[in-house]
Amino acid sequence: MHMEETGQPSTPGNGLIYGLNDRPPFKEAFFAALQHLLAIFVAIITPPLIIAGALKLDAETTGYLVSMALFASGISTFVQCRRFGCIGTGLLCIQGTSFSFIGPIIAAGMAGGLPLIFGSCMAASCVEMVISRVLKYTRRIITPLISGIVVTLIGMSLIKVGITACGGGAVAQADGTFGSLRYVGLAALVLVLIIFFNRSGNRYLRMSSIVIGLLIGYVVAWTMGMVDFSSIESYGGFNVPVPFRYGLDISLSSFIALGLIFLITAIEAYGDITANSLISGEPVEGEKFIRRASGGILADGFNSMLAGMFNSFPNSIFAQNNGMIQLTGVASRYVGYYIAAFLVVLGLFPAVGLVFSLMPEPVLGGATLLMFGTVAAAGIRIIAAQPIGRKATLVMAVSFSLGLSVELVPDILNQLPETLRGIFSSGITTGGLAAIVSNVLIQVKE
Repeated sequence: MHMEETGQPSTPGNGLIYGLNDRPPFKEAFFAALQHLLAIFVAIITPPLIIAGALKLDAETTGYLVSMALFASGISTFVQCRRFGCIGTGLLCIQGTSFSFIGPIIAAGMAGGLPLIFGSCMAASCVEMVISRVLKYTRRIITPLISGIVVTLIGMSLIKVGITACGGGAVAQADGTFGSLRYVGLAALVLVLIIFFNRSGNRYLRMSSIVIGLLIGYVVAWTMGMVDFSSIESYGGFNVPVPFRYGLDISLSSFIALGLIFLITAIEAYGDITANSLISGEPVEGEKFIRRASGGILADGFNSMLAGMFNSFPNSIFAQNNGMIQLTGVASRYVGYYIAAFLVVLGLFPAVGLVFSLMPEPVLGGATLLMFGTVAAAGIRIIAAQPIGRKATLVMAVSFSLGLSVELVPDILNQLPETLRGIFSSGITTGGLAAIVSNVLIQVKE
């Protein structure tokens, strides 16, 4: 008998308490949604905080960007779970602000501010939407080895951003206090706390490790006089989402840099949807699965365009929520509606964004340093799962050497025309393009 009538799960025997189309009672759905929210909240608000810090935006703008990141993630999650026509997976599939785009977004922001960021992100999101329609062909070009290389480069490139925040950020660099003991010590405290709670056998402490580390770091920073709540005039009212609030602009170099990340994101999304389908007891091959995967990748790109419209950054499917489905035994897509509602409501209240906009950079740096290291480690795991022959070794050597070169010695590009300099200034773009081209061109007889 179906859930709507009985309130009981209709998919016994597959390891799940509630299957994909079951409707859990309100209390159980609410609690499951809260656990998902705990796992994703910090991951959603961190990219706008990092980007705003790098671009030296004021507290009001930073708070608004954080709020819109939550709002856009809520809308995106609803689209994925509900599925509209061919858009969406129809799974309990959570979306949030992606870390993968931070490097190219900061580069675009330095060149043309928020209008260039949002315009270029919206335009480049079409790359992922096109890929969703030709999925089987792109998977032959973007192999797991290429994905692993790019994910590793994303993590390695962002570690520089994390360690800069640990030292006090751009403000500390300007006033000569960068790397002082109070900044580094605060970042180290947050880092150690997260590792301590993450290694706990208690699943709730483990899920909350980043939140706990940030909260304790925030309180310690406040006692040290590093948080000034008086700088905010008002925490009340509502944040009204205003489409295109900061305007739009676009450049070829930003489009190419972001388009490459959307290309890789599409392949990652395919893997996440496969894992989600498997955990949810749904097919992972055949016509139904292909429609689901194509719809999910299409929604990934569409939601990123929607996020740009509402002054937020590209969204991607969060893999950590697949683990949460296993932990809770709840795969019901209706739980996604609760999660989406939580995110939208949080985004509408400016107090949430404003409080986090005051977070000192060393506190955020301690958490993000570990997060970015985890991203790099995830990329290495993808690579390690592939057979590493002579060709794979050469492809990795070319990709990492070129990608890390432009990150470590950016002056090597000084003599290039401005457009080319803009394209290749990102180690992710340079290394990613090198990986794709070398993988196609290098032929080795093993």
